[in-house]
Amino acid sequence: MTAIKHALQRDIFTPNDERLLSIVNVCKAGKKKKNCFLCATVTTERPVQVKVVKVKKSDKGDFYKRQIAWALRDLAVVDAKDAIKENPEFDLHFEKVYKWVASSTAEKNAFISCIWKLNQRYLRKKIDFVNVSSQLLEESVPSGENQSVAGGDEEAVDEYQELNAREEQDIEIMVEGCEYAISNAEAFAERLSRELQVLDGANIQSIMASEKQVNILMKLLDEALKEVDQIEFKLSSYEEMLQSVKEQMDQISESNHLIHLSNTNNVKLLSEIEFLVNHMDLAKGHIKALQEGDLASSRGIEACTNAADALLQCMNVALRPGHDMLLAVKQQQQRFSDLREHFARRLASHLNNVFVQQGHDQSSTLAQHSVELTLPNHHPFHRDLLRYAKLMEWLKSTDYGKYEGLTKNYMDYLSRLYEREIKDFFEVAKIKMTGTTKESKKFGLHGSSGKLTGSTSSLNKLSVQSSGNRRSQSSSLLDMGNMSASDLDVADRTKFDKIFEQVLSELEPLCLAEQDFISKFFKLQQHQSMPGTVTEADDLDGGTSSRQHNSGTPLPISSEKDMIRQMMTKIFRCIEPELNNLIALGDKIDSFNSLYMLVKMSHHVWTAQNVDPASFLSTTLGNVLVTVKRNFDKCISNQIRQMEEVKISKKSKVGILPFVAEFEEFAGLAESIFKNAERRGDLDKAYTKLIRGVFVNVEKVANESQKTPRDVVMMENFHHIFATLSRLKISCLEAEKKEAKQKYTDHLQSYVIYSLGQPLEKLNHFFEGVEARVAQGIREEEVSYQLAFNKQELRKVIKEYPGKEVKKGLDNLYKKVDKHLCEEENLLQVVWHSMQDEFIRQYKHFEGLIARCYPGSGVTMEFTIQDILDYCSSIAQSH
Repeated sequence: MTAIKHALQRDIFTPNDERLLSIVNVCKAGKKKKNCFLCATVTTERPVQVKVVKVKKSDKGDFYKRQIAWALRDLAVVDAKDAIKENPEFDLHFEKVYKWVASSTAEKNAFISCIWKLNQRYLRKKIDFVNVSSQLLEESVPSGENQSVAGGDEEAVDEYQELNAREEQDIEIMVEGCEYAISNAEAFAERLSRELQVLDGANIQSIMASEKQVNILMKLLDEALKEVDQIEFKLSSYEEMLQSVKEQMDQISESNHLIHLSNTNNVKLLSEIEFLVNHMDLAKGHIKALQEGDLASSRGIEACTNAADALLQCMNVALRPGHDMLLAVKQQQQRFSDLREHFARRLASHLNNVFVQQGHDQSSTLAQHSVELTLPNHHPFHRDLLRYAKLMEWLKSTDYGKYEGLTKNYMDYLSRLYEREIKDFFEVAKIKMTGTTKESKKFGLHGSSGKLTGSTSSLNKLSVQSSGNRRSQSSSLLDMGNMSASDLDVADRTKFDKIFEQVLSELEPLCLAEQDFISKFFKLQQHQSMPGTVTEADDLDGGTSSRQHNSGTPLPISSEKDMIRQMMTKIFRCIEPELNNLIALGDKIDSFNSLYMLVKMSHHVWTAQNVDPASFLSTTLGNVLVTVKRNFDKCISNQIRQMEEVKISKKSKVGILPFVAEFEEFAGLAESIFKNAERRGDLDKAYTKLIRGVFVNVEKVANESQKTPRDVVMMENFHHIFATLSRLKISCLEAEKKEAKQKYTDHLQSYVIYSLGQPLEKLNHFFEGVEARVAQGIREEEVSYQLAFNKQELRKVIKEYPGKEVKKGLDNLYKKVDKHLCEEENLLQVVWHSMQDEFIRQYKHFEGLIARCYPGSGVTMEFTIQDILDYCSSIAQSH
C-alpha cells in the first residue's frame, strides 16, 4: 500500500501541487467489483483546499488516472454502517449518496479518521459522522501505519517547504565538489562543519571592523536628536502664538454670528408685524360703515357689505403660533368682536323693521285684489330684500343665533301676510265657482267676503242636495237619486275648470318665487336634491330648532334643503287646507268636477316634480292630489253604489236605464277631459269598475222587471252600451264592447224566438209532435199513418191559419213588440226584420217537414213566403 501511495503522489498529485494524506482501496457496493482508490489530499499552496479524489487504474496500461474529485466542503454525511462490529462498508453523501466497500476495515477506519481530522483542521464544517466509533474521532489515538501518514505528515505540513530550483542547483554543485559525499557521509559532514566555522569567524571579524563606523553613526544620531529638540521648541512657540490668534478669531466669529442672528430676528419681527398690520388692520371707513352706515340706501348697503367682508377676513385670518398671546392681538380681536356684535344687532333690527313694514305695505294692496282672482305680487319686496343677501350670508357665518332669529321672524311676519292674501284669494275663487250671492248662500257661503261656513253635517247635506239635483227625471221609470247627472251644463263645468286652473296657476309662481327668494336671501342650497316625496315638514315654532348650530357653523346641504321646506311649510301653511276646502266645494257642486281637478292637479304635480321633486310645492300639490284622487274614487264608488240601489217602476216599461245613460255621459265627459292627460291609467281603472257595475245591474234590473220582458231590457241597454263604446273608441274597454255586442245579439234572438211562438201556436204544437215521433224512431214517411198526425189532422190545422189570420196575428205581434220597446233606442224595425226572417225560417222548416213526412199528399200552407213578406211590409208601413 505504501508503494502505491508513493506512486500516486509522484504520478498524479505532485504535478497538481497536491499532497496525498490517506488512501483506501474500495469498490462499489452491490455491483461487479472494480477496484479503485479514494484519496484524501490537500494543496501545497495557500489557501489550502481539501479534496476527496477517486483514482482508477487505466485499462490500457499499468498506470493510474484521476477519475473524479469532490471538495471536502461538499461532504454532508459519513456513514460507517456499524460503530461496534467490523464492517468494511461505508457511505459518503456528496450531491448524492456513494456506497463503497473497503478492502479492509482498518483502511476504512484510517480513511474516516483522516477525513475527520482534515475537517477539524481546515474546514470546521458540520459533517455528520454516523455509526462511527468515538475512538476514531479523537486526534491523539494512534492508528498503525496510516497514523503516521495521517498524523505525522499532517503536523509537518506547515514546517516542510520544498526546495526551489536554485537551492537544488547549489546542492548539486556542492555534492559534485565532494565526490565522496555519498560514500563517506561523516567525512562530508565534517568538511561542512569546518567551512561553517570559517564563515562564522569571517562574520565576527567583519563586525568588529565596522565598530568605528558604528561610533560615527551614533554621534550623528545624537546631533540629529538635538536638532529635533530645537525644532520642537520652535514649533511649540509657534503653536502658542497661533493659539492666541485662534482665540481672537473665535471671538470675532462669535460676534459676527450674534450680529447675523440679531439681523435675522429683526427681519422676522418686521415680517410678523407687517403680517399683523396687513391682515388685522381694519380701515377707518369700514369701521364707520359698520357703526353708522345707512342700511336703507343702496350705497350704504354696499359700504356695509364691503366693511362686513373686510371684518370677516380680519377675524378669520390664520394667526401664526404665538400671535394669540400678544396683548395687541387680543385687544384687536376683542375690538373686532365688539364691532361684529354691534353691526349684527343693527342689521337684525333693521331687517326686522323691513319685514314688519312689508306686512303693512302688502295689506294696503289687498283691497284691489279682493274682487279679482289674482294674488298680490311680492317681487318688489323680494327685490328690495335681495340687496341684503350678502349681509345675510355674513350674518349666517358670523352669528348664527341672530341669523336664526331673523329667519323665524321672517316666517312669522310673512306667514300671517300670506295667510290673509291666500284666504281672500280662495274666498274669491269660491264665490266665482258658486256664482251669485244667492247661489253662494245655497252652498254655505255668506258675508261680504264670501267666507265658507257650516258644520260637517251641513256639508254632508249639501253633498246629498247637489248630487240629487244633478238630474231630475219626473217621467222616468227608475228613481236614481244621487246617481243623476248634474244639472249644471257644460258651460258651468268649463267655468269651474278655468277657475280651478287659475287658482293653481296663481299659486305655483307664488310658491316658486318665494322659495327662490328664500334660497337666495338666506343663502340655502335648494338644487341637486335627491328624488323623494316629503309629506310632512317639521314645524319651526319655538325658540330653537332641533338642528341648533353654534355661531358661524354652516348647515350641511341636506339640512339646508330641509330648512327651505320647513320655512315654506310655515309660511304657506294655509295653502293645503284651503286647497282641500276648495276641492271639497267643487266636489259638492258637481261630483264630476273631480275629473277636472284630477287632470289639472296631476299636470301641476308633474310640472313641479320636474323642477324639484322634494320642493314644498311638489310635496303640497302631491298631498292635495291624494285628496283629489280619493274624491275621484269616491265619485266612482258612489255611482256603482247608486247602481246597486236602483229601484224600477212596476207600471211603465223600462227602456234605457238611467245609469246606462249616466255612464254614457260620464265616458263622454271623461274622454274630453282626460285627452293627453298624465293620469290616464286612473280613468281606465274607473272605466273597468263602472262598466262591470253597469253590466251586473242591467242584468239585475232585467231580472226584476215585470212590465217589460227581460230580453227587451237586456237587448236595448246592451245595444246602447255597445253604441256608446263604439262611438267613443275607448281602448281599455274593447273586451267589454265585444261582450255588450254579444249580449245584445243573444237577447235579440231570444226575444224574437219567444215572440214568434204565438202567431202559429197550434201549427207549432203539431209539428213538435211530429218531430217527437221521429225522435222516437218512427220513419218520417210513416208518421202520416199515426192517428194523431195523419193527413186529415194536418189539413185541419193548416186550415186554421189562412193568410188573413196570419196577417192578423202578425199585426197583433207588431203592436205587442211596439209596446215593449222604447222609442229612445229605435230598435223596432230591427226587431221586426229579425222576426220576419225567423218567421220565414220557421215556414221553410214546416214545409220541409211536410215534404218529408207527407210525400205526395199535396198538402201545402194557406200562404206563401211572398205573402209573409207582403204582410210584414204592409204592417210596418201602416204603423
